[in-house]
This record gives sequence, C-alpha cells and structure tokens, in this order.
Amino acid sequence: MPEAATVTCPFSTQAHAIGAPDPHRAELREAGAVVQAEAPAGGPFWIVTDADLAREVLADTRFAKDTALAPPHWDRRVAGLEPTAAEQLSVTTLDGEAHGRLRRAFAPLFSATRMRAAYPRLLAIAERLLARLEPGEVDLVQDFTTRYPLAVLCDLLAIPDEHVDTAMAACRLMHTDYPEHVGQAMSAFADLATAALAGDGPATELAGRMPPGSTRRDLHYQVFTLLFAGQLTTDLTIGFLVARLLGDPAAPTGDDELVRDTLRRHPPAPFTLWRFTSTELDLAGVRLPANSPVLIDIKGVNERVGPDDNDLTFGAGPHYCIGAQLARLELRALAETFRTHYPEARLTTPFDDLRHSGPGGIMGSRLHALPVVLR
Repeated sequence: MPEAATVTCPFSTQAHAIGAPDPHRAELREAGAVVQAEAPAGGPFWIVTDADLAREVLADTRFAKDTALAPPHWDRRVAGLEPTAAEQLSVTTLDGEAHGRLRRAFAPLFSATRMRAAYPRLLAIAERLLARLEPGEVDLVQDFTTRYPLAVLCDLLAIPDEHVDTAMAACRLMHTDYPEHVGQAMSAFADLATAALAGDGPATELAGRMPPGSTRRDLHYQVFTLLFAGQLTTDLTIGFLVARLLGDPAAPTGDDELVRDTLRRHPPAPFTLWRFTSTELDLAGVRLPANSPVLIDIKGVNERVGPDDNDLTFGAGPHYCIGAQLARLELRALAETFRTHYPEARLTTPFDDLRHSGPGGIMGSRLHALPVVLR
C-alpha cells in the first residue's frame, strides 16, 4: 500500500500580507488527498486536504477526539492537547452518545429562536464598544477584537459587564508562555462561571441539563469552553472582516456575503482540532496505524470549494461547531454597525500592507495591527 507524500509541517509563525496566498496550501494541495508531516511534538501526523474525504473523516467514528489516544511520546504541552475525556467532561473531546448528551445540554443556548432574539443586543454591544473608543486613529486589534466577542458572550451568559476585563485577561493568559499561566487563567474562568451561575440565566439552565454525575468542576469547564472557544471563533476573524469592509475593493457588498466570504478565506481555525485513529485503517489508499494523529486542512479545503459551496469553517458531522450561528451573527452585527454608524471610517494603512501571522500551531492567524479612523 502506498505511503502518503511527505510535506513540510504547515504550522508557521511567518508573517504574510493580508492578500498573499499561503505557500503551505499550494504544497499540501499538490501533494495529494492525504499527506504526512512531522509533528512538533514528534513523529508523523497526517493531513486530509480533499473536501469530500474531509467530510467523510469528520463523520467517521474511527477518528476520535479523545486526547487519550494521542501518541504516548507526545509532550501534551507542545501539542496543545486538552485533558483527556476521562480527566475532564468536554464537548470537544467526547465522542458517541456521551458527546451527544453533552451537546444536547448546550443546544438550547444556541437555538435559532434565541439567536434571532439576541441580534439587537449584538448590534447594541458593537455600537457601544466602538463609541467608547478614543477619537482619531485606533488600533482595533489592541482591544476591540477581543473585547467585542467576550462582551457578547458575557451578555448571553448573564455575566455582569464589569467582568469582561477579567475574561479578556484570562483568554490572553491562555496564550502567554503556554502553559505557564493556564492555572491562573482557569482560576479566573472559575470566577466567571460563578458569576454566570449567580442568577437564573443561561448558565443555570445549562446546569440543569448537564449529564447525570456531572460535577461543579464539569459545569465550570463548560462555561470556560463557551467563553474561550467563543472568543477565539470570532476574535481572529473580526480583524479581517473590518479590514475587508473598509479597504478591500474586492470584498462582497452585502453583510451576510462579506461574513461568509471572510470566514471562508480566513477561518479562525485553519485546521481541525486533533483527531486520532482508534484502530488501524485505510484512508484513500494510505494505511494509518492506530493512534495516528489526523487533521483536516480547513483553510485549504475552503480555498478549493469556492464561495458558493459549503465550506468547512465550522467543521462538519457530529462535532460541527455549536456556536457557528452566534459567530456569524456577531460578525454580521459588527459589519452592519460600521455601515450604519461609521460610513466614513477608513484604514490608515493601505489594505495590501496589513500583515498577519499565527502562533505556529493549529490555531488561526491574527492581524498584527488594524489602524482605523472612526468617522
């Protein structure tokens, strides 16, 4: 049986101009539907680059999310792995019925009815946060792109607005000298969970739907997941959205189209979270041993399917992102706020000169700066 073509590990901290093609994607695309690379934590891993095959993998129960299946020699910190499913109840590491039960507990928080009802509040939050910025030139990456999604999430979870700064600091600690400050960050997230559970809001509803045997610690971890993952999902994309809105002559003119196209071109997660084969298996003619680490190249697939097809920005299959609709609405509300209240806002750096880079792992890329004059 043939082996997968070997490519350079695509995890890069290299900076790129906002409109420049990613050279790694060309190499991945040309190498085949399944390619192999050397993992930063050691040993081989495999990347699925074909759109149809990617959807098959995302629906295949043999590709498990439980990090207990990761190669035993991996340094879990280098690989950025979550606790195993046995160590911590989490919607991102459970599979099968256990995942389904926990997902059903979350689902009412993101129902279509609830999201539509929340949209006026998203508009109000975007308007309020932009209005409080200092007159003149501001760098939206310095504060706004992180603050806006966390202000939305705190509002939806009935966490008082004065805690948004705590949420911002905790999210940033998760990325500072990882994992040196994770304990401090998780302590802050626990305080935020306590604030969310102080009344009869959505977090209390979630508590009442948690699977039998869940602990208080499990509940706190779910609130952490909502805040941290919800922030990441839109924080990274906001910069690209506003930059395109204000400076990209090729950007779609409709808000919904702009949101969809920006998420497709600049997905907040260019790869899926790690999956691991639970058994030896054949994948498009490539034999993968049990416990093989596998990723889907979301960004590469998105580039190949085109703007009118279903992309993989929010995944597919049982682990499709629960908060996808909220993320889209947040971005739409921000675009609408700019068009309505700041029609003469402009970039102070030419669009083509804006640069971005990622942290060197599976997480997405962020603009280095987004200097804007609000008018």
